[in-house]
Amino acid sequence: MANSIVFFSDLKSGRCTSVVEARLLRFWEARNVKRGGELMWMDLLMVDVNGTMMQATISAGRLPEYRGRLIAGSMFTLSGFDVSRAAQNFRLTDSSLMIRFSDMTSFKELPAPVSPLPEEAFRFRNQSELVGLANTSTQLPDVVGEILCVKSTVSDPPEEKNRVMVTMKLDSDETITLSLFDSQAVAFHKQLEAMQVDPKVMVATSINPKMVGGRLFLNATSGTHVYFDKATRAGEVLFYQLVTRDTGLPSVAPLLRSYAKVETMSIAELTSFIVSAATQEIDFLCTGRVVHVDAGRGWCYVACSKCSKKLERSASAFTCVRCNNSHAVGALRYRVEMAICDDTGEATFVWFDGVMAKLHSLRASEAAQMLAEDGVNPEDTGLPPFIAEMEGKTYTFQVRVTAFNFTEHHRTFTITRVAEEHGRLPVDAVINNGGNDDEDDDDPSDETGGKAPDGDEDAGDSASAGGTGSSGKARRNTGAGPSEGVKKSRVV
Repeated sequence: MANSIVFFSDLKSGRCTSVVEARLLRFWEARNVKRGGELMWMDLLMVDVNGTMMQATISAGRLPEYRGRLIAGSMFTLSGFDVSRAAQNFRLTDSSLMIRFSDMTSFKELPAPVSPLPEEAFRFRNQSELVGLANTSTQLPDVVGEILCVKSTVSDPPEEKNRVMVTMKLDSDETITLSLFDSQAVAFHKQLEAMQVDPKVMVATSINPKMVGGRLFLNATSGTHVYFDKATRAGEVLFYQLVTRDTGLPSVAPLLRSYAKVETMSIAELTSFIVSAATQEIDFLCTGRVVHVDAGRGWCYVACSKCSKKLERSASAFTCVRCNNSHAVGALRYRVEMAICDDTGEATFVWFDGVMAKLHSLRASEAAQMLAEDGVNPEDTGLPPFIAEMEGKTYTFQVRVTAFNFTEHHRTFTITRVAEEHGRLPVDAVINNGGNDDEDDDDPSDETGGKAPDGDEDAGDSASAGGTGSSGKARRNTGAGPSEGVKKSRVV
């Protein structure tokens, strides 16, 4: 007697001898990064006739038997498998169960199912739902949205650390940033470069939402698959909505190419760039010596613990204007302005909380305890010794240029990470090269554009990881030497 056909929703824990008809949506390898990328198992995501999605796994030892049959979109009959509880963290489906292939598992391609199987299935979440899932590590949902811009640090050939950041607009008109790393970043970058027409829509699966500094960010996982425009039905619907609305959407591929490398620039070139180039957001590497720490601008401020904006202090409480909270909880954060010079000129660079804390392995609150004085607010104290002692030291900075830098009289540059610390070098030995380092935890780009501490927005994984190299679109090689246009300019 033939085994009966059941649905995913009928499954219970234990060995299943019944047959399930399902479509293989996507699959990917699960590797142990702590063991040199050792293959542990293959994850599969399948959907049955009712549109119910279920995760399945094939152990590394059994994988050779099935690998050749794994083709996304193919239909299969599945029987003789084990059903167990799914992990509570990083869930890929709404089911509390998952399938494990065993020695008894039959996995055969199905030419014609009893009933038509869905061709695709996603777990899309809107912005408010993503915020609710952020930092919980419980679910890995899917998103679909309009591509606004792409930033990439992928070079040719690719270096060790690579990152691509995609800004997307959801149906609620909220914007989010999705980050892809390493091999996924390289694959995304190459796929986008090879496209003849710039894509307008992107579907991304199994992403990990994070809230950092009051902002929502999405990180790709090993299970993340990306589909452009009409590659999916869900993307196709949004694609035609956008075409109907506006056929002049911003181009993506040209933006990608302009961000392909984090360019090395001298201070003179950096200053000239914001005078001559079109308004944009871009990162550069710049090596310079700290000639002066501006103690008059302070070294810290009290930020809202929820949105990271500077709080207004009263006699008995803090007020956050953005959150409309008259009893906000404050957190002390770094903000330091320094005059940086090389042999071509001088400019003012701004350090925000994540970069400074990472450099010295010391939080602003811990630094304040070192300087504690009765009746004196932390932001009114003098410079911590380790900040004052930075004068004379040389660093390779990754600095971010935003639209704010292209406005008149606002030409400070925000440091997003320290690529290299050179220590105290002879004045004529300041080098101008970049390097790779861990990504910074800070993205102070916001409405203030880096001006006096109106707020530092910590963006966690959103900062660009850097490589060095030349990019014709990004660089404006003026050959300018020191001049009035190169002199440091401070925020007023």
